Amino acid sequence: MLGIGSDHGGYALKQAIMKHLEARGIAYQDYGTYSEASCDYPDYGRAVALAVANGACDRGILICGTGIGISITANKVPGVRAALCGDCFSAEATRSHNDANILALGARVVGEGLALKIVDTFLDTPFSNDERHIRRIQKIEG
Repeated sequence: MLGIGSDHGGYALKQAIMKHLEARGIAYQDYGTYSEASCDYPDYGRAVALAVANGACDRGILICGTGIGISITANKVPGVRAALCGDCFSAEATRSHNDANILALGARVVGEGLALKIVDTFLDTPFSNDERHIRRIQKIEG
């Protein structure tokens, strides 16, 4: 199960991503927001991060205007490794090297077409299980 959430700035892109996930047959849980009415990104970033951390969701996708605030929020939750990605190379590297479990996107930074390619790359790239990457992740988690 994939968790997805956004603030009002990421709402439209979240809708496009959910449609894309449905077309791919990927199950997801929408943690809000449910409209373009002004709201606070930490509420939705934290909800998805907690769902990933407690195992209700395997991974997550978070969207706000820049992706910065919502990724900062998610990374406050122990066990979460949220990565803000604006290109496919970064999405592939963060999955392969960091075993990132949440993808953050900036709806005002990346267009819909690129965002969907980033989502696919993030979801389709496995963690490398390389010993050096495992060691580094252990150091991150302290």
